[in-house]
Amino acid sequence: MALNLYNIRKWYRMIAGKSVMHVNQDIGKTFDKDGLQGYYNNMTEKVTSLPNLLHTEALPLYRTPSGKDITFPVDVFQYGLGAYDLFLITGDEAYKEKFMQCCKWAVEHQEESGAWNTFFFKYPDAPYGGMSQGEAASLLVRGYNETGNNDYLHAARKAIDFMLISKEKGGCTEYLGENQIVLCEYTHLPVVLNGWIFAWFGLYDFVKAMGEDSDTKYSETLEKSLNTLEAMLPSFSCSYWSLYDVKGKMASPFYHRLHIAQMQAMYILTGHDIFDLYANKWNTYLNKPTYKTVAFVKKAFQKIFEKEYWA
Repeated sequence: MALNLYNIRKWYRMIAGKSVMHVNQDIGKTFDKDGLQGYYNNMTEKVTSLPNLLHTEALPLYRTPSGKDITFPVDVFQYGLGAYDLFLITGDEAYKEKFMQCCKWAVEHQEESGAWNTFFFKYPDAPYGGMSQGEAASLLVRGYNETGNNDYLHAARKAIDFMLISKEKGGCTEYLGENQIVLCEYTHLPVVLNGWIFAWFGLYDFVKAMGEDSDTKYSETLEKSLNTLEAMLPSFSCSYWSLYDVKGKMASPFYHRLHIAQMQAMYILTGHDIFDLYANKWNTYLNKPTYKTVAFVKKAFQKIFEKEYWA
């Protein structure tokens, strides 16, 4: 049973919006679907909720169940994306400096394979993830766009190349057939909706950054993964709420709101009506107290009995 004091506190912070990992992430405020400006989800509260870090060399720390503070790659990448948005919004150079600090950290801590050892503290046998790879690529191509430093573009390519290796060969992608491609947040767990989309954002950004120089394999993979996502969206929805993963794990209120924001962003980026449909449907569910209560109760029940206590 996964119910213990650490997990109860963690889930309470998530529900109450007091966890830096689960602050508001509505649709991004400064992105341009044709350029490389702000990010597609609003990561600014990742930065503003930790004001003591802004004028220092420190980066966000994640506290593990054992009580150890670690540097968690996803936290760094999201903090950097939020800092860049704040720089674009305010023009404050302090935010740009934090953004560049995160870009440099990403390059310095990238393995030769192109990966970041993301889940070493929880899943040592499956430490790599598509969401981490994609968010790193999104960060790095913005670093390249801002500075012209090819080291960032090279690191972004390595990140994407590793992500697109099949799970069976140690990467983060599941190839279900010639035209079906799933980008996996976790390589040993059921497919997670938000992680897939964050990974797709990274591939989308890399293709944009490369422009006419982009290898067609990247754009073709991007399109095939998009088509697969659209076909599988019903698997991430029930009659009153959105689902965290393809196996029926309920989304928490935080992840449900994140799903709505991601659907809104995907609609803007692709123009495909299915994303607008799900954004509106899930937003309607969010505004029905009965639906929200049923989803919350079922999620709480799953939290008590599930083995994997993460989302």
